Amino acid sequence: MAEVTLPEPDRVDGAPHPRDTRTLFGHDRAEAAFLDAFNTGRLHHGWLITGPRGVGKATLAWRMARFLLAQEGGMFAPDSLEVEPDHPVARRIAALSEPRLFLLRRGANATGSALSADIRVDEVRKMKSFFTLSAADGGRRVAIVDAADELAPAGANALLKLLEEPPADVTLILVSHQPSRLLPTIRSRCRELRLSALAPAAMQDALVQAGAAVEDPVALAELGGGSVGEAVRLLNLDGLMLYRQLVDLLGTLPRLDRGRALALAEAGAGRGNEARFDLIVGLIDRLLARMARAGTLGTLPPEAAKGESDVIERLSPTPRAALAWAELQQTLGHRARQGKAVNLDPAALLMDMVLKIDETAATLARTCA
Repeated sequence: MAEVTLPEPDRVDGAPHPRDTRTLFGHDRAEAAFLDAFNTGRLHHGWLITGPRGVGKATLAWRMARFLLAQEGGMFAPDSLEVEPDHPVARRIAALSEPRLFLLRRGANATGSALSADIRVDEVRKMKSFFTLSAADGGRRVAIVDAADELAPAGANALLKLLEEPPADVTLILVSHQPSRLLPTIRSRCRELRLSALAPAAMQDALVQAGAAVEDPVALAELGGGSVGEAVRLLNLDGLMLYRQLVDLLGTLPRLDRGRALALAEAGAGRGNEARFDLIVGLIDRLLARMARAGTLGTLPPEAAKGESDVIERLSPTPRAALAWAELQQTLGHRARQGKAVNLDPAALLMDMVLKIDETAATLARTCA
């Protein structure tokens, strides 16, 4: 049987791996906090980097690891986490050959045919053995856990023991998209660096660095929630075009253009289109959330598609309408998850969601007239 080449679980398709990302945009405060802890001799043995998925948490983790392993002492305190790419440590890390770094992430499943659903306890035990064997060489050692949310229960308990009794000269850097899923005792034994969503300017810089062609940074920032990873997914799957189609479709309400509705539903159907189906469901959820928020606050968000403001203003003019859209958002999200779990036809499921939106628009048109 031919050997299966598995994708890296901590890499966004279509973007460089975080270890190959040179500059971190928009998170100067978090970098400064870590640098200050290092320079003042208060470097914690456990660091937990949290925030939305795709905002640069893993990039920061790799910058911290490079920085720590490249330090050779000196008279002056460093003023940046920057390590030149031709530094021996940087070159070894890029090649995943740095002997003082351990990367803990999801590995192959039991058959080697796909990635495991979680980080198994045997992978954590390998990390513990790494610390034991590498201790003889002396010097600082670093481990990156990406993502700590994916630890199996036994693996989480094994990691906790390492945090409770950390080996000498070891720094553990945990990346977490959903820290609430972690054991409270893991969180309490780490110092947290919380990253927030990126502003449009920082988003554009990060996307250019990733090699993405950015035509509408405002739309990407709005729909991607300030996440570079999500913005790359939108670009890879024609998400901006799909959102424009969705906005145009809602522009026909409460007299639904069924031809456009069917075209949108078919865009997420068929074998191999699972990612696009998930994206369309997510875009519907975001548009409904934007409508609910605008109606509640009385202010329109920056346009993520031409004509979006007119559609939102017409369909969600009052807090009463906003409540109806917020309730529908929750209902459709539940129906989508349920439908996917029982393998309903994607096109039929999407069409059903659009019809529910049309039904709500018609009801609001009658009651608010």
